[in-house]
Amino acid sequence: MSFRGFQKSVVRAPQQFKAKFNIGEHSKDPVFIDAERRFHELEVETKRLHDESKKYFDAINGMLNHQIEFSKAMTEIYKPISGRVSDPDSIKIQGNPDGIRACMEYEAVVKDLQESLKPELEMIDSRVIRPANELLDVLKVIRKTATKREHKKLDYDRHNATLKKIQDKKEKSAKDEKALWKAETDVEQATQEFNYFNDLLKDELPKLFTLERQFIKPLFQSFYYMQLNIFYTLHEKMQHCDIGYFDLTLDVEEAFMQKRADIQERTEELSIVRFKTSGQKRPPKYGNKPPAIDASTRPTGLLTAGPSTPSLASAKYGQQPSPDPVENPPPPYSVTAGLKSPMSPPLGGSSSAGLAALAAGKPKPPPPKPKPSRLSAAPAVETVTALYDYSAQAEGDISFRAGDIIEIVSKTKNENEWWIGKCHGKQGQFPGRYLLGQQ
Repeated sequence: MSFRGFQKSVVRAPQQFKAKFNIGEHSKDPVFIDAERRFHELEVETKRLHDESKKYFDAINGMLNHQIEFSKAMTEIYKPISGRVSDPDSIKIQGNPDGIRACMEYEAVVKDLQESLKPELEMIDSRVIRPANELLDVLKVIRKTATKREHKKLDYDRHNATLKKIQDKKEKSAKDEKALWKAETDVEQATQEFNYFNDLLKDELPKLFTLERQFIKPLFQSFYYMQLNIFYTLHEKMQHCDIGYFDLTLDVEEAFMQKRADIQERTEELSIVRFKTSGQKRPPKYGNKPPAIDASTRPTGLLTAGPSTPSLASAKYGQQPSPDPVENPPPPYSVTAGLKSPMSPPLGGSSSAGLAALAAGKPKPPPPKPKPSRLSAAPAVETVTALYDYSAQAEGDISFRAGDIIEIVSKTKNENEWWIGKCHGKQGQFPGRYLLGQQ
């Protein structure tokens, strides 16, 4: 847009806003409104005619090209991967000679069909697509004229509104008289320009519609007959396609099942695809895993006196846990034991004394708050069973054996912290994770 055109668009903006929201008076020509509506429909349908005919042209060409590429792909599949150790047929010259020969014959038939249809496709391009494109170019020029007519109508309504506003003044000054003379001149010029484009379009558009009907009729007939020729050629070529590899007397599904034979069953017998095609479970990767032991199947001996049992977490993957739990006792409790992984080996030797000293030097958690004395009814005594042996590591701790019953005096929600309880008549602290469960 030029600078002058930009200035005009700025000046016309208020009037364009009024016309859009139907504010004030606006010029209307019913004859032109109907002609402009028909012209818009002509633009839309011509664009659709051009696009759809172009899509049809591309679809026929694309179908033939895809058929040729399909035959090439099948030929490569039938051929062995020559020189590859992984190919069992690499020592053979051809993997499927009949299939390769059929693909080559099919490719030759499609290429011959492509050459036969080439003149018809060129006629679609020259007799349908190009004329529709030329008609679109003509309609674009007419649309520019209609747009210019709309601009002149805005100028005509704008100057008429200005003239009427000045004329409605009861008392006019010398400045108003000068503005009135200028407004009358602008209205006269705007009227001439608007009437020129308005009359031109009202006179020429009906002629365009008549010519459009004469243009579309042969265009449609040409496309129809060319389409029939394409279908007839496709049918004749494919009907007389005589390739021995295919039995055209059989039903499509029956021929497919006959060619496939037992390939699907033989493929499903392969272990690498069994779990995908047959729906069976995947085989184990690296041997049998230990069966999962549910908490409900835990031996009941842990709840009473007896030898301690190691944690299941210490069993390695693919191995059964040790049958003798006494031979693999749990590590002595320490402040760093909570940070160790269950897979860590038990600690022993000279390092135990150092860890015990470290545990003794760490400040112990504060004792729990005493119970209120006003409660007369004593709550039920809570007892737990020791899962492992534990020896006192510092003053204030209590010692017990696996299976001993411990009376809980004070405990926290975290079993990795220190609890207070009574065992064998003594009260002291002990690690909460050494207990099995509540009774």
